[in-house]
Amino acid sequence: MPHEFVQLRSVHKTTGYSHVAKAGNTYYIAGQVAQDRDGKIVGKGDIEAQLRQVMQNLKSILEELGGSFKNIAKTTVLLTHAGHIQPFRAVRSEFMSEPFPASTLMVIESLATPDFLVEIEAIAIID
Repeated sequence: MPHEFVQLRSVHKTTGYSHVAKAGNTYYIAGQVAQDRDGKIVGKGDIEAQLRQVMQNLKSILEELGGSFKNIAKTTVLLTHAGHIQPFRAVRSEFMSEPFPASTLMVIESLATPDFLVEIEAIAIID
């Protein structure tokens, strides 16, 4: 199945990658980090602020694609500390409700820059 890359207006511009690839009605959303529309890092050192920015980025992308969090089939969550798991679950519940999508959660040493504490990618099905 051919795929295409979707250009978005709702989130910061990217360099070297696309925020979204589309194949049929499946959208592969690149890992979102705590950057606002201008590309500035939000919530340095504050996991809850970063989680809210990441979830807001995902919400903006999904809405621009004509969907919502209910369209997410799978997420991959990267956290830089095991102590961030509970805040992740709490903030996720502000944006999503059960049943939650399939999900992989990993605690890793570092993300692309030490200021990022969380990254979440998603796969969404939008008809």
